[in-house]
Amino acid sequence: MKTEFYVARKFLSGGAQRKSTGLMVSVSVAGIALSLSVMIIAVAVASGFKAEISMKAVGFAADIQITNMDGQYSLYNMSPISSGGDFPDRLRMIPEVRHVQPYCIKPGIMKSRDETQGIVLKGIDKDFEWDFFRKNLQEGEVFDSASSDRIVISRQTANLLQLKINDAVIIYFVQKPVRMRRFRVSGIYETGLTEFDKMFALVHMSHIQRLNNWREDQINGFEIFIRHFDQLEKTTDEIFDMAGFSLLADGSSLNVQNIRELYSQLFDWLGLQDTTVYIVLLLMALVAGFNMISGLLIVILERTSTIGVLKALGASNRFIRKIFLCESLFFIGKGLFWGNVIALTLCWLQWQYGIIPLDQESYFLNKVPIRISLAHLLAMNAGTAAAILLMLIVPSSIISRISPDAAVKYR
Repeated sequence: MKTEFYVARKFLSGGAQRKSTGLMVSVSVAGIALSLSVMIIAVAVASGFKAEISMKAVGFAADIQITNMDGQYSLYNMSPISSGGDFPDRLRMIPEVRHVQPYCIKPGIMKSRDETQGIVLKGIDKDFEWDFFRKNLQEGEVFDSASSDRIVISRQTANLLQLKINDAVIIYFVQKPVRMRRFRVSGIYETGLTEFDKMFALVHMSHIQRLNNWREDQINGFEIFIRHFDQLEKTTDEIFDMAGFSLLADGSSLNVQNIRELYSQLFDWLGLQDTTVYIVLLLMALVAGFNMISGLLIVILERTSTIGVLKALGASNRFIRKIFLCESLFFIGKGLFWGNVIALTLCWLQWQYGIIPLDQESYFLNKVPIRISLAHLLAMNAGTAAAILLMLIVPSSIISRISPDAAVKYR
């Protein structure tokens, strides 16, 4: 053990001298603990928001979509592409691609007995991944390819049209001639993403193909799910290299877009949360640092006579400064420990019991979400300790101004 640490430990166990500064040191430790706990909770909440809302957006539209190039100009009136050939298999060969599914889309007007509502039908087939909608299903059940007259609608749509499970509903399609289809409600879901919920309903894609006079292999596009969301941009580029330069039979090309591009406003809003978190982290680090600075100055003033004795014995200013920085390190460690305990306890209570609710229509979630990453936790602890120690270097320089003769006389 280095000499500086040994002397610092003796100071900490000094007894009588330490009692006079105990309150100030305790306040400094409490300031560090509260600052760190605020930082951890802020990052956990922001990460939870990003993860939950991103997951919901991906549940509706997948991570990446491939459509006809004219789809970027008219989402609901795009030309079809072919689902045949080896193209889907080539997509699945990309290591990061987890699942590929075809889809069709068509707008219509849904009518119940007394009400009407605009709707966008999303046509799916047997390859559709139901996990997201099963998780958010409130009533009824999803349908399979055999239940071709079934429809899954949102809770918002069900409330507007006063529909229940097994109720019949008619959807009109504005085209020449105007056409209609009758469906029976199979399930009712609610995700909290109001704009998505009130827009989409799920049916078998064969209905949309017949309405558009398409062949069985003609679809609006492919939805692609990836294994790791942080690889979204890289995987988008890989798929674009494969599909972006392909020409279709009619001379048009394929358009590749990821979820961030499709719903940029939503993800820009989530990006603003990061800015808020950075501000909170900076402010809390400053608060913790200034708390520790005041504590260190009190400790130095209390041990002025001891500093004089050490200097008289030949100790250098750098050696004495290291002693007090080591002593501060013990206080910082204590503050970090209790900060972690407080933050993790509060985060667990919120995650387990949802103590703090949210307005789902405004925030897309019914409670404050929590997501804790070990990497973020370690980075915040290390960063806080490093920032405080750096801030303590300047005030610790006061030691060099203390002369041995004056310090020994100091009482």
